[in-house]
Amino acid sequence: MGHLEAAHLEYYLPDGRALLGDASFRVGEGAVVALVGPNGAGKTTLLRLLSGELKPHGGSVTVTGGLGVMRQFVGSVRDASTVRDLLVSVAQPRIRDAARVVDAAEHAIMTVDDEAAQLAYAQALADWAEVRGYEAETLWDICTMAALGVPYEKAQWREVRTLSGGEQKRLVLEALLRGTDEVLLLDEPDNYLDVPGKRWLEERLAETRKTVLFVSHDRELLARAAQKIVSLEPGPAGADAWVHGGGFATFHQARQERFARFEELRRRWDEKHAQLKKLVLTLRQAAENSPDMASRYRAAQTRLRKFEEAGPPPEPPREQDIRMRLKGGRTGVRAVTCEQLELTGLMKPFDLEVFYGERVAVLGSNGSGKSHFLRLLAGDDVAHTGTWRLGARVVPGHFAQTHAHPELRGRTLLDILWTEHSQDRGAAMSRLRRYELTQQAEQTFDRLSGGQQARFQILLLELQGVTALLLDEPTDNLDLESAEALQEGLESFEGTVLAVTHDRWFARTFDRYLLFAADGRIKETPAPVWDERRVERPR
Repeated sequence: MGHLEAAHLEYYLPDGRALLGDASFRVGEGAVVALVGPNGAGKTTLLRLLSGELKPHGGSVTVTGGLGVMRQFVGSVRDASTVRDLLVSVAQPRIRDAARVVDAAEHAIMTVDDEAAQLAYAQALADWAEVRGYEAETLWDICTMAALGVPYEKAQWREVRTLSGGEQKRLVLEALLRGTDEVLLLDEPDNYLDVPGKRWLEERLAETRKTVLFVSHDRELLARAAQKIVSLEPGPAGADAWVHGGGFATFHQARQERFARFEELRRRWDEKHAQLKKLVLTLRQAAENSPDMASRYRAAQTRLRKFEEAGPPPEPPREQDIRMRLKGGRTGVRAVTCEQLELTGLMKPFDLEVFYGERVAVLGSNGSGKSHFLRLLAGDDVAHTGTWRLGARVVPGHFAQTHAHPELRGRTLLDILWTEHSQDRGAAMSRLRRYELTQQAEQTFDRLSGGQQARFQILLLELQGVTALLLDEPTDNLDLESAEALQEGLESFEGTVLAVTHDRWFARTFDRYLLFAADGRIKETPAPVWDERRVERPR
């Protein structure tokens, strides 16, 4: 088995700001460790440094055993890459290199087909066999059957963009967890997975003998899977890494105690500093009247100088202070009414009434129509039959899971607030400060991390004066502090909330649950239900 070690890593952004400063930690053989930290703290950058994709400006990385990497976004909606391309991209380097040669040789056969092309193709196939490419295809067959339900022979030329986000993640996870690499770096592997998929991931992480470092904001997954926690803690000199040797259940308490120790060390330093300065002052006055005290005075000066040169203890990492002020407003008693509503091809007709002030969690497997339902209520053109209507004074605000906002691309946060919401620079910066986005004020929306985009979306909802929140997986990319801030914001929101979620921790804060079942029926349950077999059939 392999292990992973980062020693005194430093990394600077192009503008000169320190992103990582003296970050050190070790993931031992066979350990499953979670990497957490605020959005934008550098978690994804750290994984890129560990994988060798980026070079650190200081420090070193040691990896023993093969290294497998899952990036945060595994597929692309903009190109025609195939399932085979995706599986090759997470294979070992020798497989990737040989696959590129085979692809080039096949292209030459189709376009030229002379003797040289035929010989090159034969050699490429021989090299493919030499690097055990056919064994890899056997493994990929197992993976496509498990993730997609079809053999590799049928799945390999399917375009990745035709797969759901959950299918893409499951396919890559199957390949990495079943593969030969001994060390895995997984960047938000649970995003886009439904709850059965998350439980499958938890089980695989519990069973695996591989060494795993994974980034996640899913509090339930962290509690069930992480043996240790590495927390990136931002500071003036860049983020450093604090390692909590226990699981997630004790993480918050240990972190609070750590901050308390910082405060205690600083308090003791300040007290000692004050004592030494007072002693120097006292001895100086005494030395003026008695030459015998001069040596003691000089010794006290030396002690004070050395104490000040050593400096105070390090400043504690800065804690986030996110305050979401989702106000809402009074609406009609019935906020949403649906009568024999059917989303074409997704669900059977159903009736529904949602009343003012209710918190409704919309649950169900991927592809069951949950996101389409929220989009319909938000006013998008979604094919349907039956009727639906919003109540009096209901102003819907939609949070998109994919953060797909073409109208925001290429625009800075300050420009968006100025143009769309008449916020002068002072007011805009004040609001960005409450969402921990001041450093991103001059960045464009599409350059933000997923969590920063999510926080900015919520800020826009706050400014729009909405009275009904339609939230599609709002906690997917939020860090731990942001997710808790959102929960607090929803508690004080005077309006109605409908939220699609696979976040088990988040779902427990709701008071009503709609299950979009695989058979197309809409069912109401008294508690969150993630396994449809536990729901009684209507009589």
